[in-house]
Amino acid sequence: MDDPDVPQAAISDVPSTFGDGVVLLDVREDDEWQRGHAPQARHIPMGDVPARLAELDADAELYVVCHVGGRSQRVAQYLARNGFRPVNVTGGMLAWAGAGRPVVTDAGNVGTV
Repeated sequence: MDDPDVPQAAISDVPSTFGDGVVLLDVREDDEWQRGHAPQARHIPMGDVPARLAELDADAELYVVCHVGGRSQRVAQYLARNGFRPVNVTGGMLAWAGAGRPVVTDAGNVGTV
């Protein structure tokens, strides 16, 4: 089966706040998430996405992010095949942090990418 084309979003086109139908899905591993993530992001590691699809709102504007954009592209293609309309975040969390956007830990401290 062909992978559907997934829209790409430069970091400048990604919202900076999430909630109410706009979701930033972080698909990095637990250790990467714990070092730092975007405020309000949802964390579902790449390998857990198939088992946790029900946690995602199919009607939401869904931005998928990883470290630099490779894993999130694969997850976005999977989501698109399963009825979602995801957007891959080009450059991932490196681009997010590079644009000066906040990176936090679960404790609310300043995080790192």
